[in-house]
Amino acid sequence: MNSKPHTSLLYDFYGELLGDSQKQVVELYVNEDLSLAEVADILKISRQGVRDSLTRAEKKLNEYEEKLGMLKTYRERTDRDARFRHKIHEIRRYTDDDYIIETLNEMEDLLKGDDPDGV
Repeated sequence: MNSKPHTSLLYDFYGELLGDSQKQVVELYVNEDLSLAEVADILKISRQGVRDSLTRAEKKLNEYEEKLGMLKTYRERTDRDARFRHKIHEIRRYTDDDYIIETLNEMEDLLKGDDPDGV
């Protein structure tokens, strides 16, 4: 089984492609952080049924990622943006030129507009 944080990220990207029962299991086990037994109790199925459903859901999520690569692309973009922000701050430390500072501010604004969290 995947780690919960990894499964949660995959679910964020591809969860809508899962069936309703698999979505429920992932939501409860991964996002709500319930135990297999707690999920089984809520859904009125066996603990093994929860594990099987979770395993199938994770397999599908991994297959979607292998084919589409959205999480990989997201991580690459996030890493690139962090390096870019770091370079902006480095340049800002070594200049007092108003035009360069304004350009750096505009570049940061562009990065913020690209990031849904504004971070």
